[in-house]
Amino acid sequence: MELDILTVKSIIILLVFGISLGIATYSTWAERRLAAYLQDRQGPNRAGPLGLLQPIADAVKLFTKEEFIPASANKWLFIFGPSLAMLTALMSSAVIPFGSTLEIGDKFIPVQGIEVNIGVLYSFGIVSLGVYGIMIGGWASNNKFSLLGAVRAASQNISYELAMGLAIVAVLMMSGSLDLRKIVEDQHGGNWNVFYQPLGFIIFLTCAFAECNRTPFDLPESENELVGGYHTEYSSMKLGLFLFSEYVNMFVASAIVSVLYFGGYNYPGMDLVADHVPHNLATAIGIAVMFAKTFFFIFFFMWIRWTIPRFRYDQLMSLGWKSLIPLAIANIIVTGCVILLFN
Repeated sequence: MELDILTVKSIIILLVFGISLGIATYSTWAERRLAAYLQDRQGPNRAGPLGLLQPIADAVKLFTKEEFIPASANKWLFIFGPSLAMLTALMSSAVIPFGSTLEIGDKFIPVQGIEVNIGVLYSFGIVSLGVYGIMIGGWASNNKFSLLGAVRAASQNISYELAMGLAIVAVLMMSGSLDLRKIVEDQHGGNWNVFYQPLGFIIFLTCAFAECNRTPFDLPESENELVGGYHTEYSSMKLGLFLFSEYVNMFVASAIVSVLYFGGYNYPGMDLVADHVPHNLATAIGIAVMFAKTFFFIFFFMWIRWTIPRFRYDQLMSLGWKSLIPLAIANIIVTGCVILLFN
């Protein structure tokens, strides 16, 4: 039985990484289709039915394009930058609880890659390392536009990580734990944190846009100012890793928003369903609900990209330091007072 449990756990870990890659791959297709719909045009429709093979065609194109490394670039750091960005993006999904538990024999195995009681710290620790990939790539290119994009990315990520961390503190105060699974379980029965922390949710979601370098916070790329930002000098699959890591980060950010504020795999009537169907089927329904919530926020990321224009850089920094951080601190104070008064 121990071997069976180890095998199931290994399969879950592989599935988490595989699903992260698969969703990120087809997020590129979904974004193109959504952009086409919003702009009243066709979008990808040549590679396969409805253009569903377009992401595969893009991957083949990137793998077969000519490798180019500038003569004045630092070769090893130039290669290491996109590799680190992709690695940290994939690692951050390991602690997300995608479902309840699977019943294998007499054991119940959580649907989670890695079970740690400091899941929030792990996620933010890994996410904070992602900026090093961008910074290293921009600096190693030996291009002034790439360096400016990397500096923008570093300052933007550091600034908005502070507000994001402060927004989560209020959730941690309510839950009393850093364990993402416990945070989800505390929201069972419709007690979603978004009802108690609407301001914290708005702050967190805004910071998630900035952390993923998504419009209107895509200043590190900003093609009309910096040509292509930190990946100006990149080509072939190294460029693909930078672009692909953005979509993986978007998927992870959407999943974490669902876990922290929208109950994760919890849904109305969950107990009634669990009483009338087998345990593993009930878990599968919860997993489907979790992915439905995640897909909604991925759609929201894409919708905003084609709706709101880019900020100026001074507006970006002003919003982070002068608005979001003070609001997050005020939210912590109010949450603490409410907990003391109505515990």
